[in-house]
Amino acid sequence: MRVAKRTVRRMIQGWLVLVALLLALGLIFAARGAWHRTPRIAGTTGTSPSPVADAGQRNPRSAPDMLPAIDGSTGTVALPTLPIPPGATLSDSGVVAAPPFRWGRASATDKARAMQCLTAALYYEASGESVDGQRAVAQVVLNRTRHPAFPGTVCGVVYQGMERAHCQFSFVCDGALSRPPAISGWSRAARIAAAALSGGVYAPVGLATHYHTYAVTPAWNRAMVMTDMVGAHLFHRWKGYWGTAAAMNRVYAGGEVLPILVPPPKPDAVAQAGEDGGALPPVSATLPVPPVPMTSNTATPPGTTRTPQTKASTTPTGVTGITETLARSGEILDKWKDSGRPIERPDRPRPEEPGAAVIGSGQRR
Repeated sequence: MRVAKRTVRRMIQGWLVLVALLLALGLIFAARGAWHRTPRIAGTTGTSPSPVADAGQRNPRSAPDMLPAIDGSTGTVALPTLPIPPGATLSDSGVVAAPPFRWGRASATDKARAMQCLTAALYYEASGESVDGQRAVAQVVLNRTRHPAFPGTVCGVVYQGMERAHCQFSFVCDGALSRPPAISGWSRAARIAAAALSGGVYAPVGLATHYHTYAVTPAWNRAMVMTDMVGAHLFHRWKGYWGTAAAMNRVYAGGEVLPILVPPPKPDAVAQAGEDGGALPPVSATLPVPPVPMTSNTATPPGTTRTPQTKASTTPTGVTGITETLARSGEILDKWKDSGRPIERPDRPRPEEPGAAVIGSGQRR
């Protein structure tokens, strides 16, 4: 009996040890699975729920267009995997004005395409904003062209992600481009774009590379520092080194590609320029504003004389082409030829006029 009890006790102990080993293995496998499912930032030992969290101090793995734009905001991308230079400033230093934009090795085609892309961004992203509001949006686009996390061209920045419907600017993917712009609003955006591309800087937003309206809170907001609020937009830059002027050291080298054609402006009756009471910035002579499509009034360059051109009439022979609402220049309809005469007074005879036709009653017309 004693031997039997000892045998049973040993069997129970063996089963308990086996169960403990199985539980330990289960816990190890569960922990490993949870570790692999948790997103991590390269170069760190911790974990983060978002690849852009704490992006100012670390180099996250490269992932294109992680967060697309939503209504009223820009999207964001992963910061580059480039090493941070030794001795670089990692702390925030307040709002620092961006340097003026410089063309570098840009061709005439590059300038024309950059002008069109930036004008489209200002019109569709901020047509309802003030002059300063549009200047601030232009500054964000130009700041991105200098930052290694974004494309190095104006058109590349504006239309980034459109090939995957993962756009960085919401107007590119939300169908806004199917709506032809108004001539007055397009002209206003073109003047502001020309001023920015000619070296104008909107200093209050500093080195901002992101913005959103006060009505939304994007997911990238936690990794940013707000620089200013202009109109309905809040502007942000990255924390730490990647939000400093030292990080935005890329030189513009041209190579603009126009991935989409903006529909031509449509005529409108009310000019938006100056509606908000703000004065438009002067346009530099180095970058003249191109003529707005579908308009006949093109600007004449200074120092040149426009030669009047006579357009051949397409009216068939024997037809005057004059209507009640539109007459040819210099001609007056018969019914209005006597308009504007002084009212005749019965006690004073009407003066004789050479060539006036006399009717049977003695009156002239």
